[in-house]
Amino acid sequence: MLQGAQLIKEIFIDWEKIGRDSYLRSIPALGGLERLSFTHPVTFFVGENGSGKSTLLEAIAVCFGFNPEGGTRNYSFSTYDSHSELCGAMRLSRGVRKAGWGYFLRAESFYNVATMEEEYSRGPGGRPQHFHEKSHGESFLALVQNSFRGGGFYLLDEPEAALSPQRQLTLLVEIDRCAREGAQFIIATHSPILLGHPGAEILSFDEGWIHPVSYEETESYQVTSLFINHRDRVLKGLLED
Repeated sequence: MLQGAQLIKEIFIDWEKIGRDSYLRSIPALGGLERLSFTHPVTFFVGENGSGKSTLLEAIAVCFGFNPEGGTRNYSFSTYDSHSELCGAMRLSRGVRKAGWGYFLRAESFYNVATMEEEYSRGPGGRPQHFHEKSHGESFLALVQNSFRGGGFYLLDEPEAALSPQRQLTLLVEIDRCAREGAQFIIATHSPILLGHPGAEILSFDEGWIHPVSYEETESYQVTSLFINHRDRVLKGLLED
């Protein structure tokens, strides 16, 4: 892995460009963030729902040039304009290497991306895709396997939503393969399987600030481990009056 040679090294946020009444200022992990560095080929964003990880991931994607709903930098469709103003206040510090390819994948708008992939693939020189003839998980993984390659910049927002545990392991292998070939990933996830990628940096958005944590410190690992190892006790505490 090309650690220390990231495609995107840092992000900077100028809060003077964000409205005083913006909801962004009320998100603890983001409100005071002015700079964030990326030092690993794979970076995970973790945290409770509403902690700001998807908001920051989306802003990085749009600032890089991706369509807010997902796809490559060549995608220009829009079904609902909901991205925040954070991207307009953000600046990216790029490394010496340039991304030869890239993709933004988010679980909530994957149907729209798959639709556009099928439309674009019917154009001159395209190879027709049939994502809607597959299950959600199958089409998601097929898109990854067809579109991800070394040297690219990839942003994934909760990719586990479409995948079984076994398919999450397959995605983990694809991420590792691309990272070893010079790709960079930033992934927002709750998956204890994906978070197990060796050598990744895990950034937590909990406790009101963005900070590195170990795999074992993530809630995804702790809750899953507790449930698997003490299922009866956990269910008794949750379900009994």
